Amino acid sequence: MPYIKIESGKLTDEQKILLIKRLTEVSSEIMNIPQEFFTTTITELPDKNFGIGGKTIDIIKEEHKNK
Repeated sequence: MPYIKIESGKLTDEQKILLIKRLTEVSSEIMNIPQEFFTTTITELPDKNFGIGGKTIDIIKEEHKNK
């Protein structure tokens, strides 16, 4: 049974529905396995828990707002 795991920042319910739907469709097509066999989970993590280039994502987002 294929398992798709996504870690991301905060998502809307609509984004989660679409992400699960499309990832399952594409994976099923590529792997030639029926969609019914796929399990997908989304783990949302605060932007303070992600870092790029020595800065947390919340700081990077704030910096881009101020440009």
